[in-house]
Amino acid sequence: MLDLANVWKSFNGQDVLRGVDLTVTQGEFVSFIGHSGCGKSTLLNVVGGLLDADSGEVSLDGKEITGPGPDRAMVFQNYSLLPRLSLLANVREAARAARPRRKPAQNDEVVERYLRAVGLWEHKDKRPAQVSGGMQQRTAVARAFAVGPRLLLLDEPFGALDALTRARLQQQLIELWQHESETETVLMVTHGIDEAILLADRIVVMANPPSPSILDVIPVDLPRPRDRTSVIDQPAFRMVQERLMALLTAEEPAAA
Repeated sequence: MLDLANVWKSFNGQDVLRGVDLTVTQGEFVSFIGHSGCGKSTLLNVVGGLLDADSGEVSLDGKEITGPGPDRAMVFQNYSLLPRLSLLANVREAARAARPRRKPAQNDEVVERYLRAVGLWEHKDKRPAQVSGGMQQRTAVARAFAVGPRLLLLDEPFGALDALTRARLQQQLIELWQHESETETVLMVTHGIDEAILLADRIVVMANPPSPSILDVIPVDLPRPRDRTSVIDQPAFRMVQERLMALLTAEEPAAA
């Protein structure tokens, strides 16, 4: 579905992405993890079409990515909601803009479905400043799914939330992805080792400069659905956790 071939990106003479080669298949949930500054968010922005790669190829379904499009939707850590609009209007206007061929009644049905799915329909008329950070992020998640993207891009979406809210949103995200939406594939940037293992099918470990960007790609051999209270005791969880800890704490990570 998604192919990245020898992708490079630099800022002010610093190579941030260094020879990224990666193929993501349809229906995968792939997490990216690594130290701050290793290029995780930059890679996500290149896939989202918000940044152009300096060299290399990035394609979705065989078509080169040259800018943003309705086949991809992003959720950021800072919510990115329009403050003067209600939660309902934030989701509705994004869905209208991304899917202009939808009939208004169909669009309203989609918006309501996702706001209900994240438990916000009763709060739909409130503005972002009138609700908690967790509710704002749930709105951002609903907005992304309402667009109907094939590829969902998540840039540390739960990083600013408390542990309980984060756990609830993780579960809602998986349920929406697997059962409620048209979205087939998810890429997520995270700093959380346990979060990456709980959610992902594969984890891409990214290295610090000047090594090649991808240090390792680790499969997560855990069946779904995954119950967070029991999955942490499974040998496969511990094995991936130990591998990630070893890679991320290594003083000089080796190139993949």
